[in-house]
Amino acid sequence: MTYYYKLGNIPHKRHTQFHQPDGSLYHEELMGTRGFSGIQSLLYHLHPPTQTRKILLENKVDISYEEPGPLRHRHLRTATLAVAGDAIATRVPLIANADVCISVALPTVPMQYWYRFAHGDEVIFIHEGSGLLESQYGIIRYKWGDYLVIPTGVVWRILPDEGVEQRMLVVEASGHIEPPKRYLNQYGQFLEHAPYCERDIRPPSSLITHDEEGEFEVRVKARGGISRYLYNHHPLDVVGWDGHLWPFAFNIEDFEPITGRVHQPPPVHQTFDGPGFVLCSFVPRMFDYHPQAIPAPYNHSNVDSDEVIYYVEGKFMSRKGIEQGSITLHPGGIPHGPHPGMYEGSIGKQRTEEIAVMIDTFRPLRLTTNAIALEDKNYAYSWLG
Repeated sequence: MTYYYKLGNIPHKRHTQFHQPDGSLYHEELMGTRGFSGIQSLLYHLHPPTQTRKILLENKVDISYEEPGPLRHRHLRTATLAVAGDAIATRVPLIANADVCISVALPTVPMQYWYRFAHGDEVIFIHEGSGLLESQYGIIRYKWGDYLVIPTGVVWRILPDEGVEQRMLVVEASGHIEPPKRYLNQYGQFLEHAPYCERDIRPPSSLITHDEEGEFEVRVKARGGISRYLYNHHPLDVVGWDGHLWPFAFNIEDFEPITGRVHQPPPVHQTFDGPGFVLCSFVPRMFDYHPQAIPAPYNHSNVDSDEVIYYVEGKFMSRKGIEQGSITLHPGGIPHGPHPGMYEGSIGKQRTEEIAVMIDTFRPLRLTTNAIALEDKNYAYSWLG
């Protein structure tokens, strides 16, 4: 993340002796990005994080894609998904390319193990539900509308609140997810015109140090598979940490929309920047206030990008036949725009209550075989009226 934070107990100087009550040393771990030149944090463990008792292969990760077909707009109705399991087991990959994988997860039980993604950061958007994100950095309580941003290498698990229905949009990146550089000054501080700032970011709120012995499992997704690492001690044995790299929550309701006299293009909604994609937030806002303004977006061709929109709630100003949990994919190469009547019908309206998450990628996306059963096959012709 962009600013310094710390929890628990740490020594006065980094890379110096830090003694436990029995006189032995705490075990320092550096977690950083881009080698040693990116943001980083130092964590202090009761036990060496390298003490693995057993290593097993859980399974290979193999996404199956649909056969190539004609280029067309797509609509997936994910509200019909019904799966059971934890936050990893219920992930259903729907759309992906080499840079990003977009899934929906519907956890029904807590994770009994911890998880680490080794090739990039993850964003989990909470469409429904509440609970705890637990990591070696501490506890983050999540709620509706939260983006949970988890840097690569973080050991975490999700513990849903009992009896609370959960629905999550998962964006798994092959690299790092960051605030757009145009929102930051040269020191990494959010600028005055940015649509959110440090006050809106929720770091881990409490650090609980575990020293239990037994059998503890961490699953690591890397190099096309998930490996199981078994430890004799609890993996969340950190007594303190500090630095700029840590998981955080940011709620979509804290995104301040940028509006203007005429229709503003999608970049004003950008929330995060990823490798080969951007993530944007559509939130309730005032419409354009030029006397001749047309609030609905104009027809446009995605020349260099594919556009994915996940519809959270509200009535989307440019779409018909959309429901909560719908996902649309508008691929580059063909134009798209408002449905018939929506362009003209938006004139004179003063605001929208829509909430949606958009992911624009700069390399073509493919639908997985999981997505085929969820597709509204008439969507490509819905502009006929």
